[in-house]
Amino acid sequence: MKNVFISLALASALIACNKETKETTSVASNDVERVAFLNTPTTGIKVTNANELKEAINNAKPGDNIILQNGIWKDVEITFTSEGTEEKPITLTAENPGEVFIEGKSYLKIGGKHLIINGLFFRNGYTTSNAVIDFHVDNETVARHCRVTNCVIEDFNQPQRDRKDHWIEFWGRHNQFDNSYVAGKSNEGPTLRVEIKGNRNIKNFHKIVNNHFGPRPRKGGPKAETIQLGDSFSSMSPSNTTIANNLFEECNGEVEIISSKTNFNVFRNNVFYKSEGSLVTRHGNYCQVDGNFFIGDGENKNYGGIRIINTGHSVTNNYFYNIIGENFRSPLAVMNGIPKSPLNRYNQVTDVTVAYNTWVNCKSPLQFGVGTNISQADVLPKSEIRSAVPIRTEVANNIIYNEKGDAQPYVAHDKIDKITFKNNIIENQGVAFEALDGLNTGEFSTAKINDYLVFPTLKGENEVYNGFGFDTMTADLFGNERSPEANIPGAVTKVPSADPNLLDKSKYGPKWFNSEKEATEPAQLTAVNANELAKAFAEAKDGDVVTVKGAITVASSIKVTKKITVKGGNINYTGAANTPLFEMNPKGDLTLEGVTLTGNGSNFAFATLQKEMSSLYNLTVNNSSVSNFGFVLKAYKQSFADAITFTGTKVFDCANGLELSQETNDKGDYNTEFLTVSNCEFNNVAANVIDYYRGGYDESTIGGNLLVENSKFTNCGAKEENKVLLNHRGIIYVDLNNNTFENNPVKLVSVLWGAKNNYEKGNKVMNSGKIITQENIKLTIVY
Repeated sequence: MKNVFISLALASALIACNKETKETTSVASNDVERVAFLNTPTTGIKVTNANELKEAINNAKPGDNIILQNGIWKDVEITFTSEGTEEKPITLTAENPGEVFIEGKSYLKIGGKHLIINGLFFRNGYTTSNAVIDFHVDNETVARHCRVTNCVIEDFNQPQRDRKDHWIEFWGRHNQFDNSYVAGKSNEGPTLRVEIKGNRNIKNFHKIVNNHFGPRPRKGGPKAETIQLGDSFSSMSPSNTTIANNLFEECNGEVEIISSKTNFNVFRNNVFYKSEGSLVTRHGNYCQVDGNFFIGDGENKNYGGIRIINTGHSVTNNYFYNIIGENFRSPLAVMNGIPKSPLNRYNQVTDVTVAYNTWVNCKSPLQFGVGTNISQADVLPKSEIRSAVPIRTEVANNIIYNEKGDAQPYVAHDKIDKITFKNNIIENQGVAFEALDGLNTGEFSTAKINDYLVFPTLKGENEVYNGFGFDTMTADLFGNERSPEANIPGAVTKVPSADPNLLDKSKYGPKWFNSEKEATEPAQLTAVNANELAKAFAEAKDGDVVTVKGAITVASSIKVTKKITVKGGNINYTGAANTPLFEMNPKGDLTLEGVTLTGNGSNFAFATLQKEMSSLYNLTVNNSSVSNFGFVLKAYKQSFADAITFTGTKVFDCANGLELSQETNDKGDYNTEFLTVSNCEFNNVAANVIDYYRGGYDESTIGGNLLVENSKFTNCGAKEENKVLLNHRGIIYVDLNNNTFENNPVKLVSVLWGAKNNYEKGNKVMNSGKIITQENIKLTIVY
């Protein structure tokens, strides 16, 4: 292999990039600017396989550029250890960004100084290490002044849901991840994690900037943050990490999108768009949360804002639109703590400033004492009781603007007498609310920039409260000066003259990658026998429709690996015992419309894979009939469905119904996020009529949703061992309404969890036991 000298022009470009050449943006706030893209070098040491790559890395000198040939690099374990300099970094780059695919069992480890990685695309595989991109090789060999830029990691998931990894893992100091796209992580573990154990990793000043964190599906349990900074036991250490100018889109893994567990971190100018969770100062102190946008739709209660725990945080210049989450997902949630809390629980909120923020059309945007659980003292240990209210906290110069009045613009879940409220102004359209000194009504004019940016401006005098340290708040959401003459309440002192296009995805991540999938017209396929049905499923594309003509007999399982709708027809399944007619695979999404399914008494209508369910699936059964199966649905351990829906369907003469109770590790996991049974009939289903389980006390897991409505259950549960017809222990949201339960040989129809969101109304129970409510259910502590 021949080394090719890098030209002077190339060296100059690399020097400029390593010094973080920047381009400003109209939405920049304070000192945060956008980091420029790396100009891809065109000359250097070209490598075509793993051995050549290893040799090039071993021989690399400051200023070298190693170019990976376009194509698929499968089962490649890259350890990039070398020593560049600030003036002459060493670069590992794709021949053409986006055309070098890292697949199979692969990872990238980085150790050394002044190293740059550019343009790689990780897909169709998973890491055999702790991380996909790892800024350390071992505890002694960490990265310093290294940069990963212009890359993509998409659906690079472990085969098993509870196999933990991180897609990006930071160690060392002064490292950067920028202009990249990351989406689709479905297994346990944060997408990106900053490790802080050891002196060589604290005060790290890492930067995570200009990235597009795309959809992260719901995991069905905890430990699925998009970003986590440190952990509980290193949470008293300084990190000084900056997360800025990123787009977080549909990051729905769990209740915490960002979990800050270290000190002195900065979160600035990020956009959180339709993401089911919050930016959370979970542990650690003295974070700056400034100039971020939280955009919801006014319908989904899972879209959250900022949740505050611990000491010394500054929450300023943030904008919230149509966020209607409650409690842990409130637009602003200030939590109660645990007296003398251990590091891994909840420290009391003290010395926090919440100033110059704007809430537009948000429900109960200010919530204090969130998480108080004194009422559960009978079933929880004393060390879990969150009774320490926020103290020495100032809430000042904020604006709440409602186009429709809110009877509870603030919620006090506990005492708030240790919080100081000053000069907060609300437009509530004349709707009365409980008076609060420091929250006053005002009259506003509004400037509408687009569908989600509406800026209210207080008419008349605009005095501001100047508390201790407020003189350091010198700029607004868009970087405009907060001078004594120009300062006003709210996030914005001057409305931008042009639309900042916050949701323009081309402004984030790699320029070569388009996350938008082109919509196609679904194909209409038909099947008149088992061979044609199997062929249709094998050849169909996402969204296609298969119509079954007449009655057909199927003898072996049909694999569901994509989104398919089946309409009409009768399908008789004669396959072996304990095998499913429809085998739900990762990313399988099956809808049945008007289909009759019949089994042989020992096989299953639907079941997941027994292992390697690397991604979630969905199942919808409408206006259909399911009979004579061993199980209607069998969900195995480590499988997860986003939604399972049965509507207008008859289920009868089955040994078991819907069984989703395999996550028995009591770690907060469960098998589906939404289980809906509406306008259905269940008759002669012997056991597991509905068996839906979540175990473990984990207050931050806000999930498990069961809706059973307008349905009839007759002669069911005869072989149910616990004599409960509908089992849903540990599920947070349960709604049983307008159902009929008749002649079911059980003691109880349902045991509702009174302390959570479990409700029933309008149900008729005849010769079927009864529905009871148990206020507090004792569960195993997860942590």
